[in-house]
Amino acid sequence: MTSPVPDEWHIYRGSGEPHDGIDRLPPPPPWRAFDAYGYRGTGTASRGAVYQVTPEIVQTVNAALYLRRPLLVTGPPGSGKSSLAYQVAHELRLGAVLNWPITSRSTLRDGLYAYDALGRLQDANLSRHEAPEVGRYLQLGPLGTALLPSPVPRVLLIDEIDKSDPDLPNDLLNVFEEGQFVIPELARLAETEASVRVYDTTGDTVVIDRGRVRARAFPFTVLTSNGERAFPPAFLRRCLRLDLPAPNAEQLLRIVQAHLGPEAVHQGAELIRSFVDRRETQSLSTDQLLNALFLFLRDRSDGEPFGSPELKDQMLHTVLRRLD
Repeated sequence: MTSPVPDEWHIYRGSGEPHDGIDRLPPPPPWRAFDAYGYRGTGTASRGAVYQVTPEIVQTVNAALYLRRPLLVTGPPGSGKSSLAYQVAHELRLGAVLNWPITSRSTLRDGLYAYDALGRLQDANLSRHEAPEVGRYLQLGPLGTALLPSPVPRVLLIDEIDKSDPDLPNDLLNVFEEGQFVIPELARLAETEASVRVYDTTGDTVVIDRGRVRARAFPFTVLTSNGERAFPPAFLRRCLRLDLPAPNAEQLLRIVQAHLGPEAVHQGAELIRSFVDRRETQSLSTDQLLNALFLFLRDRSDGEPFGSPELKDQMLHTVLRRLD
């Protein structure tokens, strides 16, 4: 059976015969570009630089900054919940976002620090001397790093908090309220080692005094939720809340232009209209539209839009599959 996809589309041919097709792989979409350190979305099209805000977002973010309160952001996939943290960090020059992705197994300690006691014991047995320095086996997590003393707030993203164990939101309350925590493994050494150098979540080393980490500036904390569960009132009372609906047609045009330029808005007008219509009855996210536009609007060497109608139909089914 003959494939309707043009030959130039095929990097992978499925023939099983080795070839150099990977040399023809074009640059990635701006939102999927990684730098030498593995960070995504660098350069002028960074994740924060292209984020599209609304007056409600601006008001709520400012309230969270003034009040030093976490921001609980709820909305459907693709509404920009996680990207908001990157936009604030980008605009206010607050450095790299500290990202804590939540799973059903996540615990408060995972966010604060990790201690490899077994590794330390094994190294001590191999060397047949006293146990190595504890700091070499202890690393702060994203939340622990965000609470390190800093003249300006760090930006912490606690992503998909609604996927957590039911106890985690309540476990976070004391940390949110006090802005500090104790590392028992270091506190026990306070009499003999008042200060211990450990690693933070970025791989840098920091000094912990008497096992206590105390924030000087409360981190700007964004917790995201897809709205799949309710949270206890005590947790909600300590957060400011922001509900993000899916972008409307006008916002979608601004998002497409920010990521792919004005030509994408013009050349992809039909696809954008089709996406808006389909979204009325199907669950679709904004990044699916961006993926489709990136594929279809690549230019051939002769300047014509990349791809045939057959390719577009085939790839629409692949890229724009409904999420529900």
